[in-house]
Amino acid sequence: MHDRMEQIIGDYRGFFAAQLEDLWDAGFGISPMPVSHLAYRTATWEEYLKTRTALEALAVANVENVWRGRPISKILLKEPLKLDADHETSLIELIPPVHLFDYPMGLEHVGFVVGKGFADFCDIHKHLFSYAQDMGPHCQPHLVVFRSGYTVKFYERSLHDVVVREGRTFDGFYHAPWQEAV
Repeated sequence: MHDRMEQIIGDYRGFFAAQLEDLWDAGFGISPMPVSHLAYRTATWEEYLKTRTALEALAVANVENVWRGRPISKILLKEPLKLDADHETSLIELIPPVHLFDYPMGLEHVGFVVGKGFADFCDIHKHLFSYAQDMGPHCQPHLVVFRSGYTVKFYERSLHDVVVREGRTFDGFYHAPWQEAV
């Protein structure tokens, strides 16, 4: 699966290692934190569809919804991706073309799960965060954006758990009724 995943999304292990290094340099210690997901951003709608199809071949489920006018896929892999000796993830967030900001294409961010101590963690590290997002009642990640343009997001609960709390299930392949505006 490692070789096939690298063909689809690139060097995810190298990307993850670079994010860990940036986090350590910024003053975060995250070794015991589980990884929620990796996010991969496409430059075109056609690339989104092609990547979604390739990832779904390695997956057991995809929950796709429309957020801010674009579909976003949360793809649950058959096997977890080993990111390093201490971290793995089974979820890829696939994001279509940019809508508001100039984001890096390809591997774009990694999400970590802080858990019950989320509020305290955010308070202790507030001077290090670039900003926080309000993505609904179950999801308010705090973000660090590095000079490279890559982002690390910290969540109270995993993106998988957020999707379930929002009433959706990872029990098949669901595609949002959406088409690119012409």
